[in-house]
Amino acid sequence: MSVENMFNNLSKMGKIFDITFSGTDLISNTHSALLASEYAKEKGKFHEFHDKLFFVYFNEGRNIGDVELLKSIAESIGLNEEEMVKRIEDGSYESNLAQAKNLALQYEVNSTPTFIINDKYAIVGAQSIESFKKILSK
Repeated sequence: MSVENMFNNLSKMGKIFDITFSGTDLISNTHSALLASEYAKEKGKFHEFHDKLFFVYFNEGRNIGDVELLKSIAESIGLNEEEMVKRIEDGSYESNLAQAKNLALQYEVNSTPTFIINDKYAIVGAQSIESFKKILSK
């Protein structure tokens, strides 16, 4: 799927919830953002960080691979941006990402989001609540 098609689909799905997507031809290298998310998780601020990260990418079309942007997001939610960068640079969270990658390979995940339920069922992509209910009732 092209980036343009992805944003067209997101815009259609978001419209009913009054969510606007910027549309962008930018696909960021998210490695640093994933590492920064691990730092935020460690500090109990994962959801705040994640929400802002998604907002600046999908709504503002900004490059979430930019460390200065990641620092700005961290600071805005009360995280120590210098400590975060130090932890990213010293490889503190690389093993977390490697473990997640191995788990994704084990479950043959090839797109996001993918939800694994009870190590048995996979729900791939943005699905309806009914899809979740169906799997959870099994």
